[in-house]
Amino acid sequence: MLRELMHGPCSFGELRGRLPTLTAKVLTDRLGELVAQGLVAKVRLSGFPVRTSYRLTDAGMELRPLLIALYSTGSRVLAALAPRDE
Repeated sequence: MLRELMHGPCSFGELRGRLPTLTAKVLTDRLGELVAQGLVAKVRLSGFPVRTSYRLTDAGMELRPLLIALYSTGSRVLAALAPRDE
């Protein structure tokens, strides 16, 4: 979720589309935890129907370099473990 929100604010439906392996309940629970931890902000948008948008807070954005490093390291490890065609 943090990775997806690094690209900018998303609605619940957008996050569901980008993370299809997560159930709605798991997504709701994890978003709630991230909001409670101060890493994600939940913003209610005006209009009808009411829409909700999620975005990273400043604290959430501070995790960006760490997440990029984890992704990069994981990609290298997976590449090293992959069988090679010879």
